[in-house]
Amino acid sequence: MTDLAASLSAFMARVAGVGSLSGLQRLSGGANMESWAFDWEGRDGLCSYVLRRAPSAEYMADRPFGHVDEAALVIAAHNAGVQAPEVIGVLADEDGIGTGYIMRRIVAEVNPARILAAPPPSLLNALGRELAHIHAIPAETIPDAIPLMDTAAALAELRARFHDYGGNRPIIALAIKWCEDHLPTPVKPVLVHGDYRMGNIMADNDGLAGILDWELAHLGDPHEDIAFGCMTVWRFGELDKPAFGLGSLDKYFTAYQQAGGVPVDRERFHFWLVYRTLWWALGCLQMGEAWRSGADSTVERVVIGRRTAEQELDLLMLLETEAPEAERLRTLSPSRPAPETPTGEPTTYEIVTAVQDWLGATIKPDASGHAKFEVAVAMNALGIAVRDLVAPISAEDAARANDFLKGRVSLADAGVLAQLRRDALDKCAVDSPKYAALQRARKLWRG
Repeated sequence: MTDLAASLSAFMARVAGVGSLSGLQRLSGGANMESWAFDWEGRDGLCSYVLRRAPSAEYMADRPFGHVDEAALVIAAHNAGVQAPEVIGVLADEDGIGTGYIMRRIVAEVNPARILAAPPPSLLNALGRELAHIHAIPAETIPDAIPLMDTAAALAELRARFHDYGGNRPIIALAIKWCEDHLPTPVKPVLVHGDYRMGNIMADNDGLAGILDWELAHLGDPHEDIAFGCMTVWRFGELDKPAFGLGSLDKYFTAYQQAGGVPVDRERFHFWLVYRTLWWALGCLQMGEAWRSGADSTVERVVIGRRTAEQELDLLMLLETEAPEAERLRTLSPSRPAPETPTGEPTTYEIVTAVQDWLGATIKPDASGHAKFEVAVAMNALGIAVRDLVAPISAEDAARANDFLKGRVSLADAGVLAQLRRDALDKCAVDSPKYAALQRARKLWRG
């Protein structure tokens, strides 16, 4: 941190004038990029900033555009009146801090759980309004590096990635085939934020305070953005409030349209809800591959690699209407037996449990900032290992997956939905037992 502080101080002196840096700390979370908060006291008094960076240019090598273009896009959004952060400077190679840019810090809440516990009444309307404003950002202000998404080509890429990751998850295969069969016709492209959801928006008592994380932006179908924040995983347990965990789809769509957004097509919305859930299922597998290859050795990465089960459960909930009514009405019986009480020397299960409990009782209370976040992730990882030791569950079946991709088997076939439901429940119970949608699925599917 000392080297970072020195280099950052030199950079700030160039862009903000002579001053002094204080309070440098890494912010919690950040699945892809690092975020560092700090204060700078200079000609404008004491001001707070955030450094968003990747530690090296190599980390950005496989991305469609780099931080220079990302910063330019955020500047264009801010200048268009969108509640995007104000960028004050972009890092160069000679700064020695990696790649990234500096923004004025927005003082507001970003934690979805805290926002959703007592959301500002205006927040859902504001999210609809701001999304319409993003989609209206003038094309001539958007950097040339921002890519155009061809939906058919993007779906073909998802299929290829699925095969690269083993091609052996039947529910993912089912979703790929469904998307291929329901590919929407192209529409006039707009700027798509690409990650417009709880976790990337900031709120205070007055409502929406800022929109973060523009690294996935592209030109494409506005319905992709409209749907993304409505995915089950981004509602953080608020299952009865399908729009961002805040309220109804009707209210959200109305706010978007009244602010100049395109008329919302419900079928197109549903396609993108399925597509982006599929995209994130594969994104989770990709995180695991990044850890396995050594490209990212953090515990967070390998844990996210096991969140695929959440998305498989959600995909099945979205697609099961394709099955005959008689299949949907069938109920399941519990399939996992209760574990036996161990005797004799401590089992591997008990040793891992002991380490997990020690982290929670001894290490986590004294940790702070990003370190506390990392302890929580480690405890989560050990929890998955404990449950896997009790009753190992595999979601992998290459033959069944291939049958779905080829169209030889579908949800119209007797018994297929029941088997997929059972598999999804059992896998999610190991990987994400606190996932709210798991409890809902159990009630619906087990009667």
